[in-house]
Amino acid sequence: MKVLFVIMSGDEKMDLALTLAARSVDAKRYEDLKIVFFGPSQERLLRLPEPAKQMFEALRSAGAVDSACVNYAKAKGIEEELSKIVKLLPAGERIAYYLNSGYVPMVF
Repeated sequence: MKVLFVIMSGDEKMDLALTLAARSVDAKRYEDLKIVFFGPSQERLLRLPEPAKQMFEALRSAGAVDSACVNYAKAKGIEEELSKIVKLLPAGERIAYYLNSGYVPMVF
């Protein structure tokens, strides 16, 4: 099974989602796991506490992090800073791409 994590939460729930994702990738629980960040989670990405920051870096290195929403980043004035750590693309298009490719969504 292929899984898409859509992480929207901008609080400690995001940290839990990153932990679950990183452990799932490490344990090879799914055929593939991708992550799209949307909304408040994008702001939290810029100030992640440890160990959530380590989880994000591990996921990014493993190729699990797809993107964060370019439109939200522009609206919040964080586009330049956020683009240094994650690819910015329209979230709606990325989510549709993965759903149309057979990924099962999990929203946090």
